[in-house]
Amino acid sequence: MAEARSSNSLLSAVQREVDRSVLRARNGIKHAAGINRAKVGLSPKDVVWERDKAQLWRYHNPRVTRRPPLLIVMSLISRSYILDLRPGNSFVEHLLKAGYDVFLLDWGVPDESDSQNTIETYVDDYLPLAVAAVFEEAGTDSVTLIGYCLGGVLATLYVGGHPEAPVRNLVVVASPVDYTKLGVIAGLVRQGRMDPAKVLDPTGNVPADAIRNVFRLRKPTADWVQYANLWENLWNDQYLEGYQAMNQWNNDHVPFPGAAMEQMVKVLIRENRLMKGSLRLGGRKVALKDITVPVLNVIAEKDDIVPLASAEPFPELVGSKDAENLTLAAGHVGLLAGRKAAKETLPSIVEWLDRHSDRLRRPGAIP
Repeated sequence: MAEARSSNSLLSAVQREVDRSVLRARNGIKHAAGINRAKVGLSPKDVVWERDKAQLWRYHNPRVTRRPPLLIVMSLISRSYILDLRPGNSFVEHLLKAGYDVFLLDWGVPDESDSQNTIETYVDDYLPLAVAAVFEEAGTDSVTLIGYCLGGVLATLYVGGHPEAPVRNLVVVASPVDYTKLGVIAGLVRQGRMDPAKVLDPTGNVPADAIRNVFRLRKPTADWVQYANLWENLWNDQYLEGYQAMNQWNNDHVPFPGAAMEQMVKVLIRENRLMKGSLRLGGRKVALKDITVPVLNVIAEKDDIVPLASAEPFPELVGSKDAENLTLAAGHVGLLAGRKAAKETLPSIVEWLDRHSDRLRRPGAIP
């Protein structure tokens, strides 16, 4: 009897592997041919303001129960759809379900006309106008800013440089503050052994390929590990869809405006002005001590882009009495996207937002 059960188990295992091999072959052909490319950024939204390449999106929400609205500030070097990757794997979707009125500031794809954009262009020009547009659209007089990666730096500089800005809360996610702790590549730049000016293309911008290659240099074998994992799970349609979406984003960088890059290298990487508290923008001093609103600094234990040591000091540098680190077991992207995000990291962020927001007596609808 035991021998029969063992034989049946063996046959089942063989049949399962045969079935998976067939699915691997089918999905492998589709993936190699680029068939069924990932559909990303699907949450319904409207463009409610724009200037040059920058656009402000407002996501549809049939039931807004929280105020103030949230304004997400994206990084300058990545596509914003990482925050709305796929249904069921979307930071934006999670915030909408929690009852928030969600806006996102997308910077678009820079070209030659944007090459002279400086930090001030984003912090003193675009951001104040976008915040004003949120107020007009949402009928409110305050906003919670959420900045991801370099978007967190821009949001921080906006609040620190405009203490009168009508910002209720500031949330920064995977954003560096101590640039001496950023790692080997930043160290080479800081020492003058790598000159960003030399990678500018004819448009005056850092090309997307150069940015992608910098990230690849962090982990030269990462692609092979991904391919191995892909082959192991190629039979799984759901895994393949998630892999295609994330892989598409990983290889979908945008150019970085040359003037802003050279400015950031000088004042942030080489002079570490955020830590020193002596950064100047537009002729005025920008100090993190002038940030007095509640601050949540979301950092990832496994972040190899913005290591813990680079992000951790933030609450100690601001002037707010309500400032804290939220340290989560995730990577740089895994904070907001991936299988663990929806179950672990995103609920922690929403819990903090709920404690620092108002509940509406009568839920409103955003078409």
